[in-house]
Amino acid sequence: MNLFAALLLRDLGQMFGGGRRGATLLPVLFFIAVAMLYPFAVGPAPELLARTGGGVIWVAALLASILPLDRLLQSDVERGFFDQLYLRGISEELVVTVRLLAHWLSFGPPLMVAAIPAAALLGINGQTLRTVELGLLAGTPGLAAIGLIIAALTVGMRGGAALSGLLLIPLAVPLLVFGAGALSTGGDSGIALTAAISLLLVAITPFAGGAAIRAARES
Repeated sequence: MNLFAALLLRDLGQMFGGGRRGATLLPVLFFIAVAMLYPFAVGPAPELLARTGGGVIWVAALLASILPLDRLLQSDVERGFFDQLYLRGISEELVVTVRLLAHWLSFGPPLMVAAIPAAALLGINGQTLRTVELGLLAGTPGLAAIGLIIAALTVGMRGGAALSGLLLIPLAVPLLVFGAGALSTGGDSGIALTAAISLLLVAITPFAGGAAIRAARES
């Protein structure tokens, strides 16, 4: 537990501190920017904004989750951080588990907070905002898991950052469909399916990410 906490504090410090603080804010700023620009694109009609605003928030969250991918693993792999932990008997699966939690904390809760002013900009009512927030709570762990798996698979590849974004979008479509679908049905079944997909992705990420990092080391 002490090792887990130490690794988590180290990862959070890397993501929120120093020169990366601005990079950590980029997903939130992008998210808000989409909400600000969308009414200019479709017009100020309140009915239209209220009907489509929830889906726009989900699309913005999906696109914002792409921005941190290039800094998730690349620098630590290049500096031999995973190799040092491996020599000390610390498995890649544990490190990836901690990195997944830190990655989600760095963009999931901030996006949920940013959804409140975004909802005001889009004219979303309180009930719809509640559904959006529950959907983001259920779906952002899955987005973080997909992003970390892709970052592990593309680590060390030339142009890996651009490839990561292209890979994440189609893989995240089920989360987008069920999360945004809960807005149209008005029920919680879409949120439950989103949570189930996220749970599955979170469960397999440590093993898939650890295997990918080992493969990159041996190549």
